[in-house]
Amino acid sequence: MIDSRGLQYAYPRCEPLRFGDVSVAQGGTLLLRGPSGSGKSTWLALASGLLTPTDGEVVVAGQPVGALPGAARDAWRARHIGFLPQKLHLSEALSVVDNLGLVFFAAGLPVDHAAVAQALQTLGLGDLAARRPSQLSGGQAQRLALARALLLRPGVILADEPTASLDDDACTVSLNLLRTCASRLNATLVIATHDARVWQALPRAHVLAFNAPSRVAA
Repeated sequence: MIDSRGLQYAYPRCEPLRFGDVSVAQGGTLLLRGPSGSGKSTWLALASGLLTPTDGEVVVAGQPVGALPGAARDAWRARHIGFLPQKLHLSEALSVVDNLGLVFFAAGLPVDHAAVAQALQTLGLGDLAARRPSQLSGGQAQRLALARALLLRPGVILADEPTASLDDDACTVSLNLLRTCASRLNATLVIATHDARVWQALPRAHVLAFNAPSRVAA
């Protein structure tokens, strides 16, 4: 679940970004809808604890995120948030299977090799475990990033513009995969997007609308 009230964030020399209140039950879907640069990625960073609000509060999976100190917040994020970034940030120095092993390291847990193997099989990457990310297609790399996000069975999945560079067929496949994986985990799914195809595919989702970017403060 996700609840936010009076949430704001101010970048240096900019007018504060003010976000609408939102309440989404566990297992629900939330669309952050608006143009590029309007604050959608900032909202995701606040919900995942990568940024601290300058005002207001966001509660994710029962945890007031801003109340956690740095190290505890990092540990909480690693165990409870599955994040699918727009830039996938896969390590080229590591194989596909070792990229997934990093998830356990970040959470301070021993690597669960069975869970890694299962995730690869579920997302159709079992035969590619020894490859480097540069040896994957764009769709395969996105599935690897999704496997990484889901590996610890998070209660919340945050996806930042997951369809931005995809054609119509790949967009449909990507959205279906996200929805299916979230449903299996009963995870709350949040998708930040300016893609009308996503809005049309998820007409019953909660929507948090974002306006055009704020001007720099005087």
